[in-house]
Amino acid sequence: MPIEVYSFFSGVGFLDLGFEDAGFNIVFVNECNERFLDAYQYARRNRNHIPRYGYSCDDARSYLSDEKWNEAFPEYNNRENNLIGFIGGPPCPDFSVAGQNKGITGSNGQLTSVYANLIIKRQPDFFVLENVKGLYQTKKHRQFYDKLKRKLYRAGFSLFDSVENALEYGVPQYRDRLILIGLNRATFGRGIKYSIGSNRIYMLNEIMAKKWPTTTAFVENGNLEMPDGIIRKLTVQHWFEQNHVTEHPNGNDTFKIKNISKFNAIPEGATAGKSFKRLHRWRYSPTAAYGNNEVHLHPYLPRRISVAEALAIQSLPAWFELPGNIPLSSKFKMVGNGVPYLLSLGIATELFEWIDQFYTE
Repeated sequence: MPIEVYSFFSGVGFLDLGFEDAGFNIVFVNECNERFLDAYQYARRNRNHIPRYGYSCDDARSYLSDEKWNEAFPEYNNRENNLIGFIGGPPCPDFSVAGQNKGITGSNGQLTSVYANLIIKRQPDFFVLENVKGLYQTKKHRQFYDKLKRKLYRAGFSLFDSVENALEYGVPQYRDRLILIGLNRATFGRGIKYSIGSNRIYMLNEIMAKKWPTTTAFVENGNLEMPDGIIRKLTVQHWFEQNHVTEHPNGNDTFKIKNISKFNAIPEGATAGKSFKRLHRWRYSPTAAYGNNEVHLHPYLPRRISVAEALAIQSLPAWFELPGNIPLSSKFKMVGNGVPYLLSLGIATELFEWIDQFYTE
């Protein structure tokens, strides 16, 4: 059965790409930041896929209007032979401890409610909501999250949520994300059994038990053998090599450092500080959230990491690139805001397999 997906708050489409590659058909893309939306289309220019309902830069709130909805999607309610899903990661700095932490009173925090209201009003067969773990784990925000879930449940959705770490899906980055999946009981019935995380490649406790290197004195272009007992595929160096970051179109996209001598004193692997963290080549990266003074330095070169290297840390395929005619700050924001590709692919694949099994049993 064809599965059509409407994407909201799409960014440059890391979440969408995972769902595309898992077998879902992205038929609509909504991202109100025009620069982000242009980059989304640029990155996919060679994939020969144009969403059925196109790309929209409109505010997601506008799709709560029946007039606009019916004009944009005239066949939405005539869906006898296909399933429809919504996916989205509403902007989340207002729920992040590292961000503004304004919660639902913030301009971004309100968009999570907008997304929920769209789901409730339009009644897709399923939805996926992605957000920061602060929405789930911070007491202040958890009250809002629990209220949101009650609304969604009363609207007819069985709900399943989990905080998933990107490392468990093969991403070279420690990054927790809240995943909430809703399955419409009108479509799938009651008593639905679903579990998030069946496609994990590694278990977090096993990863943490490895003898990862801590810090090493910074030596420009210095050699450093990979230590025994670690998982090479989760290291920054593995992904830099796999994605050929120095030859990548975004390989030279990097900010200059004014006081190089000061930052060359930072050891390789010193990532405990608030800013200017130097990655370790034989370890995974901390969360790639570029902004709020978060800066990552190259493990063994006297510079900040490039956009190509940031894309690798987000586990994007080597072919994925951002256009050259946009500011560097915007490029890093695009990368940092996205859902790690392999995490998205893992979640999407298990959902696709579950739906396929549901209809073949």
